[in-house]
Amino acid sequence: MTKLLRAALLLFWAAALHAQEWQAATPESQGMDSAALAQLVEYGGNVRMDSLVVVRNGRIVAEAYYAPYRADMLHRINSSTKAVVGALTGIAIARGDMPATGTPALELLPHDDAGDPRWKAITLQHLLDMTSGIDWTEPLSDAVPKSLLELENSSDWQRYILGRGIRQAPGAGFDYNSGGSHLVAVALARKAGMPLERYAEEHLFRPIGIGTWRWRQDPQKFATGGAGLYMRTRDMARFGQLYLQGGEWNGRQVVPRDWVARAFSPQVDMPWPGYKYADYWWSLPARGAYMAVGFNRQVILVMPKLGVVAAFTGREHWRFEDVIAHIERAAKATAPLPPNAQAQEALAARIAAASTGKVTPPSAPAQLPVSRGTWKIDENRTGIGELTLDFSGVPSFHVKLRTRELGGELGLDGRFASATDTAGTLIATTARWSAPDTLEVDQRWPEEAGQMRYIVKFRGDDLEFTSINQFGVRSSARGTRVR
Repeated sequence: MTKLLRAALLLFWAAALHAQEWQAATPESQGMDSAALAQLVEYGGNVRMDSLVVVRNGRIVAEAYYAPYRADMLHRINSSTKAVVGALTGIAIARGDMPATGTPALELLPHDDAGDPRWKAITLQHLLDMTSGIDWTEPLSDAVPKSLLELENSSDWQRYILGRGIRQAPGAGFDYNSGGSHLVAVALARKAGMPLERYAEEHLFRPIGIGTWRWRQDPQKFATGGAGLYMRTRDMARFGQLYLQGGEWNGRQVVPRDWVARAFSPQVDMPWPGYKYADYWWSLPARGAYMAVGFNRQVILVMPKLGVVAAFTGREHWRFEDVIAHIERAAKATAPLPPNAQAQEALAARIAAASTGKVTPPSAPAQLPVSRGTWKIDENRTGIGELTLDFSGVPSFHVKLRTRELGGELGLDGRFASATDTAGTLIATTARWSAPDTLEVDQRWPEEAGQMRYIVKFRGDDLEFTSINQFGVRSSARGTRVR
């Protein structure tokens, strides 16, 4: 075993063992192919993943964190939050804290705000299966999620949701709706008589060893049920492992076994051939794949026939079928494979490269266009009103937005430099000179799955400022030097 492989594996095993009760193992010892897992790690880098964890037989066999994201960071899991709310619903029903799934939704909530009498036909199960029929626009595509944006801007989320009309008969068909899952979260908190976060900690997170997490709240201080949960990637995998084990953890039945079985026996057809839905879980039954799915692919993948769980975070919509195929190729046998030190070393090297990012040699124009300066930026979609750049010492930046300020090192050495903004949000920045008069800045909010690119073209005392968000929306403005 080479020194590189030994060092990489020691770091990997130490990181995995740091997570309570998790154990790491070489892929081959679990019937997994290291070379195929290395291809998965490479694929993750190509589709802008932030992290991935692959578990087989309860052992971590691959774990990668793409710079600037790190293992100790939380990550917003977007709509994978719904699967957690679904699990809590099953727990609450079994404990007697919630009534059965056939209960009308309005019996679980103060419903004076329900404006359409057809709301009376909506049951808890309709909300769990996205078949409520509520008039809601939240397409599973890059189209504008009009209703979700209106909900975010509402001062009372429950009132907004209950005020929607009914577009189709409850149970008639699938229609994605984060408002319905928020109502379930509110109902859970009300029926349990405690904040959902505390209920989750007592009855789900603590029993399976999840100790670090964060949950966003709506204006009325209810945990958001459609999205808003932040978790570490290992803990996402831990939740998936719980479902793989039929809801049992260390001999304790945390989620009722029959409730888990419901997610693996979906009945609701989704808009795409072969895809089905149940209790906030997506599935491709023909491939034996069941998933909690969040926007931009915050995914918990469970493949019971293969004994595999995988968790992914990122910033881009990759194809589910691609990742499932990578897992299938890696799971070569149910028994251990012969040791393969060369393939394990290649996997360790790929994981190490992901953690450092693509390092580019420090470069700068023979003569910098400016040593230091501050520019007022014309109105732009980014909301940046002022930009300060300083190359006189350690290259740094400072920007003023409408509601906060942020700054720090530029990371011109090719690595991400970390800092926090005035709101306490972690940011990471790297930059490069793409031309003698052009500075390109890549800025990320690792825990938020956010990213912005800035292109600064110097034009004498002034500059052209272009911003490009993670969805490719571009905004350009002029910057006038003020000092």
